[in-house]
Amino acid sequence: MFPFTSREHTFVSGILGGVVLGLIGPAAPAMAENASPPDFSSNQVGWISINGDLVEVPGGRPSIVLSDPAHPYVPNGTGGQPTYRISDLSNPNLKPWVKERMKKDNEEVLAGKIGFTPRSSCRPAGVPGFMSYGRFTPINFIQSAKEVLIVFESDEQTRRIYLDVPHSENPKPSWYGESVGHYEGDTLVIDTIGMNDKTFVDNYRTPHTEKLHVVERWKMIDGGKVLEVNFTVDDPDAFQEPWSAIQRYRRVQQPWREEICAENNQHLFDYNIPVANKPDF
Repeated sequence: MFPFTSREHTFVSGILGGVVLGLIGPAAPAMAENASPPDFSSNQVGWISINGDLVEVPGGRPSIVLSDPAHPYVPNGTGGQPTYRISDLSNPNLKPWVKERMKKDNEEVLAGKIGFTPRSSCRPAGVPGFMSYGRFTPINFIQSAKEVLIVFESDEQTRRIYLDVPHSENPKPSWYGESVGHYEGDTLVIDTIGMNDKTFVDNYRTPHTEKLHVVERWKMIDGGKVLEVNFTVDDPDAFQEPWSAIQRYRRVQQPWREEICAENNQHLFDYNIPVANKPDF
């Protein structure tokens, strides 16, 4: 059970704190930044990805991994024959072993293998792969004074961000790593380390190592209608230099629904969904 406090208590405490700091004097302007953290979750708000794939930072270098021009990606619902993603391996930021692994994957997909994503195979997406989720079902936030949860509605995958605490000295590698965060005015800043190497950083199945380090900045824009996350990825063993990308979500207001990702999906296509060798009961 998480030690959540109510949203009302969280925001009222912030307001009272700002008043007290105003009486103290010089420290007030700096601390007032944290008086009103952004509210990503009230009134049954969820956020659905606008783009699906990650978006390049305008003018940013190095580039994110994109679709191979010779095999352009065609998603469902666009009027053309849908395809699986084939990555452009001319990206100079990829280390040689990364290109080799992705080259093999490209060849297998072109030969008929399904180019599944964590979303389609019901596997943990990791960070930043989590930001490629949510094109058809929303991510939802639960915010408290000590912790923020980001939950993908489709199979209740959950990220935990612990607020205003340092990283552990040696976090054990895990699917979603160790995320710590803090508010900077209207922005939630998240720093994640300690991830295993079993996930991808994008929908093009770009691998990484356990040295992966991701810093995210979540902020509402366009009058609160859009949630934008701008993040930087650093993994010296997988990429020549750190790179940045953006994901944006549109606001939806609807009840939080239950959807079980792995329910019967294996009967249509082999998306490599984990299946038990024997029933539990």
